[in-house]
Amino acid sequence: MAPRRTPPLAPPARGRPPSRPSPPRARRVATIHRLNPGDAAAAARWDAFVFACPEATFFHRAAWQQVMHEVFGHPTFYLYAEQDGAIVGVLPLAQVKSLLFGHALVSLPFCVYAGVAASDEAAAQALEAEAQRIAQQLGAEHLELRQLTRQHDGWPRQDLYVTFRKPILPDEEANMLAIPRKQRAMVRKGIKNGLVATFDDGVDRFFALYASNVHRHGTPALPKRYFETLRRLFGPDCSVLTVTSAEGQLLSSVLSFHFRDEILPYYAGDDEAARDLAANDFKYWELMRHACAQGFKTFDYGRSKVGTGPYAFKKNWGFEPQPLHYEYRLYKREAIPQNNPANAKYKLMIETWRKLPLPVANWLGPFVVRSLG
Repeated sequence: MAPRRTPPLAPPARGRPPSRPSPPRARRVATIHRLNPGDAAAAARWDAFVFACPEATFFHRAAWQQVMHEVFGHPTFYLYAEQDGAIVGVLPLAQVKSLLFGHALVSLPFCVYAGVAASDEAAAQALEAEAQRIAQQLGAEHLELRQLTRQHDGWPRQDLYVTFRKPILPDEEANMLAIPRKQRAMVRKGIKNGLVATFDDGVDRFFALYASNVHRHGTPALPKRYFETLRRLFGPDCSVLTVTSAEGQLLSSVLSFHFRDEILPYYAGDDEAARDLAANDFKYWELMRHACAQGFKTFDYGRSKVGTGPYAFKKNWGFEPQPLHYEYRLYKREAIPQNNPANAKYKLMIETWRKLPLPVANWLGPFVVRSLG
């Protein structure tokens, strides 16, 4: 775009001395406000900014505030910066407090990236300053900002996680050929096995597979009403794709988010029979194929811990890991918290959880997982 040209000043009227040009008006400093739960008009303004801001993600959407309240009971602090009557930045925060995992202010629990999204640096700094003030006022042990890019050289950060994002090509066959040969063979195996993929109206089939899957791995399941709430609040921007055998056996399922031109497979579950039938591979291919047909441009394979099975699986699809930048302000602790299954101190807890009957684990899970995030 060519630079704008300043129009020439009009000549002064005869008999009058030329007037001095008026000094430019100082731009007003951004003010910080909080989004109140249930304020539909303010939430609509918040979301309009989120959809327009390149730094924003699906996890910045206002409805997550309702999810935090309804499902987990977490107090929230949804901050937005306003300047000249327009929103110029947002920062969603939730307070997570438990005897087992500590006390934190997080942007955002259960979301892989949701730090500051702002249109200018001054707004970003004002939002972060208010977040730090709130964290200290609450007596939090730390403030955690989950971001796609590094923002602060001096803040402690967590290098445990990466994300995998890749463009979706406009042609279905081109997407198939972009999958490395060995992984492509697994996709074709699923197709040859006559597997069937359908989009579900509800979450029943998904939850049955998801809950069984996480139980086998020794981690508590999120409550079923969490997934029901996601479907209700995000509507068509939250979908469930389920894979069955040709005979109707339930094999694999994935819950995905849609944001702008991106699709994000976020929660998944598989039956033990899925591996031999290549149902997991077929599931993601069907999702990618559908996304291509719908005009999506980016496939966001989501967060994984470095060195794990899911990390290797995504690399096998030809996706390259991109580090996630989780940055911290520590107030009442000396080190970054390690509330994840990779922490050796949780090994006994994981082994014990695996031995619980599934109905018992599903009943207890929500009381434990709400404090993990």
